[in-house]
Amino acid sequence: MNHFTSKDLNELPSRYRANLINSCTGYKPCNLLATKDSNGVTNLAIFNSIIHIGSNPPMLGFILRPTTVPRNTYKNIKETGVFTVNQVQKDMIADAHHTSAKYDEHISEFDKTNLTEEYQNDFLAPYVKNSPIQLGCKYINEYFIQENDTILIIGAIEHLYIHDEILHSDGWAQLDKAEVVAAIGLDGYALPTLLNRFTYAQPDQQTESLLNKS
Repeated sequence: MNHFTSKDLNELPSRYRANLINSCTGYKPCNLLATKDSNGVTNLAIFNSIIHIGSNPPMLGFILRPTTVPRNTYKNIKETGVFTVNQVQKDMIADAHHTSAKYDEHISEFDKTNLTEEYQNDFLAPYVKNSPIQLGCKYINEYFIQENDTILIIGAIEHLYIHDEILHSDGWAQLDKAEVVAAIGLDGYALPTLLNRFTYAQPDQQTESLLNKS
């Protein structure tokens, strides 16, 4: 097994280190964040840092890299206060990855890919058409992370759209049915397969499969 100390990691070539650290923590969610600026120009960017913050009230967060260079997603969210989060499906991965290219703020990534804007219920920010799960979010707060100059953005989930076939009667979303992908590092995409689902864990009680219960 390879062993890297913190000294070793700090001395690695930057791209090698970025690949290693971004992939060694495991599979990450793969989402497209869509926004619109005050002039009506849309922006679409791929993120693998979406995290669950809480379900009551429903909130999520994501990490924004240092704003020492233009970050159109951040600028648009600060201008309009809203954004959408759209799960990436397997047929979208090439176009989704392309949204990481650095286009000028006046150019929409929707115009540079085969991804299509979709508007629902008068929400200002666009959704990504054909995404199996779409979240309309309102900016709530942000927290500066001084250790590496990044920002944790907190959003309230105001709208949730989800395909019927993946939604179970208890509210659980079976993502593999919609071929939702996961990210490996900065440029890898995988299609997870459901192995099992278990009952709520209780001390000194055997864990049982929900999928095999009669």
